[in-house]
Amino acid sequence: MSAFLDGLMRLRRGPWEMLATILIGLGVFMLMQPFWLAAYTYSFLTTLAGTVMFIIVSHFPE
Repeated sequence: MSAFLDGLMRLRRGPWEMLATILIGLGVFMLMQPFWLAAYTYSFLTTLAGTVMFIIVSHFPE
């Protein structure tokens, strides 16, 4: 856990890509769930934010 937080603070690619991937997965889950309308409402924005974040952090140093 400490190495993950250290990687986030130092703007390393691995931890930020993992966070962006989790955000994309969360957005897809929010899109497919049938129970909560508010989650469905924000699912596209969540997926879009994760995708843009992934594109940006792919330029971070290893």
